[in-house]
Amino acid sequence: MVQMVLFFRRHFLSARKPVGLRLRNPQTAPHTQTARRFGFGLAGDRVCDMTDSPSISPAVIIAGLPFCKLTAAGNDFLCVDNSDGRHDALFTGPAAPEVVRRLCRHGLGVGADGVIVARRLPQHPLADVQARFLEPDGSEAELCGNGTACCAAWWLEHMEPGLDAVTLLTAAGMARGRRSQDGPGRIRVCIPQPRDLQPEETVEVEGRTWTLIRLTIGVPHAVVFVDDVGPLDVARWGGLLRWHSRFAPRGINVNFTQVLGEGEIAVRTFEFGVEAETLACGTGSASAAIVTTLARGWNSGLRSGETPVRVQVRGGETLKVWFEARGTPVEVTDVCLETRVRTVYDGVVRPQFLTGG
Repeated sequence: MVQMVLFFRRHFLSARKPVGLRLRNPQTAPHTQTARRFGFGLAGDRVCDMTDSPSISPAVIIAGLPFCKLTAAGNDFLCVDNSDGRHDALFTGPAAPEVVRRLCRHGLGVGADGVIVARRLPQHPLADVQARFLEPDGSEAELCGNGTACCAAWWLEHMEPGLDAVTLLTAAGMARGRRSQDGPGRIRVCIPQPRDLQPEETVEVEGRTWTLIRLTIGVPHAVVFVDDVGPLDVARWGGLLRWHSRFAPRGINVNFTQVLGEGEIAVRTFEFGVEAETLACGTGSASAAIVTTLARGWNSGLRSGETPVRVQVRGGETLKVWFEARGTPVEVTDVCLETRVRTVYDGVVRPQFLTGG
């Protein structure tokens, strides 16, 4: 079905096993913990049959779909170059949601937390590349933090290796990515400004009351403080909060956050669009870092962008988040996220798979 064409990178195969949060059942992958009993799960849990979907002519995709698969702290994405528009029929037409679901579904497709469709912008005054973030359920997100890092790393390594930095035009605004000097594969991305920071509120689900704070960094997030993220049933509680009527109609990403010490937190995220817990979430990590710093009154270095908040995620990596917070009411600006990106492999998806053949 899917033809993997090139190779696994040596540094990926030799990477150390991730260490991180101690979980009650570390052998259980979060993607298998979806809350199917609530009527939702990992996008694509159902068998994706395109026989009832809008058809795509094989002539349009006769050469297949080249892609590069990358992972950032456990978030994995398929990056596709659509600079010449040859893949418009796949990603802008009526069949696009089903195509993305098929690609992202683990086991029956390539498997990913999303597809990033990039287009070179030679005439744009500010941006080098337009990036669209397509979710495993077929929807489109305004922004994805780790996705932005993967797209930046891919562009700098594969598309324009002579560049030191790249500016991405997203639906949420401009983002800029560059290589970091902190270690191999480290990418730092500065993302659009947060908005809609809300006061603390409580939400009750199934007899349990949760205290949370909402804000939007491209997409809406809720930061929920807990004593210990390790044993938490994220599939259950994250799913219930994600679909709570308070956040209708779109819903919300849910970031369960444990304070480890000043400037350091652990986060587990239930992501909408994926409809499951993921190994990391860039905008979720940034949201949790900002909310925790402000709610706990942490030192001025963390609030001024001088010192990063360190965020431990389920995939075993530590992300770093910088931002500046000023004024009353507080305004948060200059949000930057650093994560480790690894190129996994390049490949080509065969036309027969894309057309449902």
